Amino acid sequence: MAVVSQHGVNLEPYQVVLRPLVTEKGTHVSTRHNAYAFEVHSLATKADIKQAVEALWNVRVIAVRTQNRVGKPRRTKVVYAQTRPWKKAIVKLHDDDRIAFF
Repeated sequence: MAVVSQHGVNLEPYQVVLRPLVTEKGTHVSTRHNAYAFEVHSLATKADIKQAVEALWNVRVIAVRTQNRVGKPRRTKVVYAQTRPWKKAIVKLHDDDRIAFF
């Protein structure tokens, strides 16, 4: 089932959710608050993310929060560059549902 974004781009669920963010803080939040963090497509809306997570993991999504992360400046000798900007989504699930990444 393709998700039609607000920007007119047809995104499949596996194109919306790029990868889970498995960090120490994310693991703590997932065990305590049943919320999981993902890197998502930059054009995906909250509704797109909700539909994609529900389709991929067969869970019930309660809320979606998003953040647009700005690229950080990096320097290698004389070259100044910047890491790419990306979008982060924190998805809160129903109390009965869990996602196991490992």
